[in-house]
Amino acid sequence: MLFWALVIGAIIVAWLYRLNKDYVVLACFTKRVRTVDGTPLENSVALPKARTIFGNAFDLAVSGDNIFTFSRKLAATMKRSYLQYGFFMPFYNIITADEAEIVMSDQKNLITKGLVYNFMVPFLNRGLLTSSGKRWHARRKMLTPTFHFNILGQFEEIFKEESKKFVENLEASDLNSITLNEIIPRFTLNTVCETALGVKLDKQMNADQYRASFRMIEEVFVTRIGNPFYLIDLVYNIFLAPKIEKHISIVHRFSSDIIDKRRQLLAAEIEREPGVKDDENEDFSSKKRYAMLDTLLRAERDGLIDHAGICEEVDTFMFEGFDTTSMALLFSFMNFSLYPEMQERCYQEILEYVDDDISKLDVNQLAKLKYMEYFIKETLRLYPSVPVITRETTSETILPNNLILPERTQVIIHIIDIHHNPKYFENPNTFDPERFTPERSAGRHPFAFVPFSAGQRNCIGQKFAILEMKTFFVYILKKFRVLPLMDAKDVTLAAGMVIKTPSAVKVKLVKRV
Repeated sequence: MLFWALVIGAIIVAWLYRLNKDYVVLACFTKRVRTVDGTPLENSVALPKARTIFGNAFDLAVSGDNIFTFSRKLAATMKRSYLQYGFFMPFYNIITADEAEIVMSDQKNLITKGLVYNFMVPFLNRGLLTSSGKRWHARRKMLTPTFHFNILGQFEEIFKEESKKFVENLEASDLNSITLNEIIPRFTLNTVCETALGVKLDKQMNADQYRASFRMIEEVFVTRIGNPFYLIDLVYNIFLAPKIEKHISIVHRFSSDIIDKRRQLLAAEIEREPGVKDDENEDFSSKKRYAMLDTLLRAERDGLIDHAGICEEVDTFMFEGFDTTSMALLFSFMNFSLYPEMQERCYQEILEYVDDDISKLDVNQLAKLKYMEYFIKETLRLYPSVPVITRETTSETILPNNLILPERTQVIIHIIDIHHNPKYFENPNTFDPERFTPERSAGRHPFAFVPFSAGQRNCIGQKFAILEMKTFFVYILKKFRVLPLMDAKDVTLAAGMVIKTPSAVKVKLVKRV
């Protein structure tokens, strides 16, 4: 009996293997990607060979690489967009601008965020980043006025104050060795709290605990996306979720306390000035600083959002404005140390266009710093804060590139691989800010450089981020020369909710005379 059971089992395995070729057993339950004209799939998309009989589900685990390195190696090997079959769904990986444009421009079947964004829901709930459909449209419409040019001008005053404070703290420290990973997150968290939420951080708010809890949440997120078993909610809830329950509570309590503090400030102001203005550009009082949170509090008063919705958007903006900008500032700071001639060019540009009295710095002066903008863009090309974004098909979707994607296909746009594609950027690993001059940008594919995504779901705060970064570096470069203490090749990259480096990024600062 045992003999015949083994024979039958072997026949079944052989049949499954033959049926599925490189995608066996597990993948036989996955709906397949097809071609419109019926030609072989490999004519339209690369098909990496599976490393186990379970499709591509365990390729990462077998490779021994972290998820960031694994994805970069795969893109370099395939040299074109590629298709994987995992647990019950296909994964369409895009590394070309043409295909990225198809996805980012689709306003029907490819506007829903992908599966990995669901993993952020315990942390961010259903805010602007993770929501879809009518909810997303309503929230986007509600928040867009927050980033009007006039309001960005008000934010500039906060950028200046926080940059000045940052420089003063640097002057009081050992300038011979500055570890950027430690100090930049404090700056960005302080800045986002005051601009977005209208509240200055104090010691009682325990910002260090917030940052530590944020890191723990991120570690669990990376663990989940790297293990196919954790894609299953039941498995995740049993083995991983308990590890971060406390940290999620800390993060949510931090933002909730800020909301309560802002409510009190606004209530006190309204009581002092009962005849305050209230329209789209002046929130409660023209005499006070505007904050993104004010828009949400007004919407709550008008019945357009509830307290839970406000918490969702506050947590979302804290995440997007804190961590993404931190990494962009860190890598830009590092690049200033590595490329002294380019640093000097930015400094000379500052001398030419920025008032000697730096307190008079404004958005018009910053707009003239074109080379600095090229420098920041080149940093974002090499080190995009969000190296990967995902979408999910909501129904069977026919693409112009001959592919038919079944419902629930995960479409993964590898922004970092598009940015390093020699088709769009010659010598892509070379740091060259002048790639972004009008002359050299002419004719480049419009979706070849998308550090803030593109299309309808692009980053709502991209102008905010560039303005913050320019202001920060005006203050830094007017006060210091930035010298290297390491080489770019010493920096390793890793995946997280945003791009990460486990390396300590250090620079030396010398005061200008």
